[in-house]
Amino acid sequence: MKFILLAVGTKMPQWVTTGFTEYQKRMPPHMQLVLQEIEPVRRVSKSTSGKAKEIEAKAILEALPKRAHIIALDEHGKQFTSMELASKVHDYQQMGCDVVIIIGGPEGLTQEVLSKANETMSLSKLTMPHPMVRVVIAEALYRAYSIDAGMPYHRE
Repeated sequence: MKFILLAVGTKMPQWVTTGFTEYQKRMPPHMQLVLQEIEPVRRVSKSTSGKAKEIEAKAILEALPKRAHIIALDEHGKQFTSMELASKVHDYQQMGCDVVIIIGGPEGLTQEVLSKANETMSLSKLTMPHPMVRVVIAEALYRAYSIDAGMPYHRE
């Protein structure tokens, strides 16, 4: 199976690429972490934000695989502890399909994208810069995998 991180945004700062890649390479071959970027739409004013969100949503929907479990990251989604996420990762492995995790643009995701998701998840009640979310989700998935595999990475 693969975790496909479908993220709006390109040209990330080096620290984001380094952090994401570090956890990506730690994932085992049977649970790959793949990054698929969506080109962001340029925002020139507040009035173009809504249109930009719609265009990005169209690109997200077109990029979704035909058969996958879809998780939308959203501020109103369910929050998980590391142990709960490990249990979810175990369940995802049993489903036999890839898991897509969607990170939207600055305005978030449209209702249409949210309605395509099998579940919504929130990483925190804090607002985070979207580039940082890539690193946080990569580490969280690695931690969840390591818990499920009985590795000593997580200390509880």
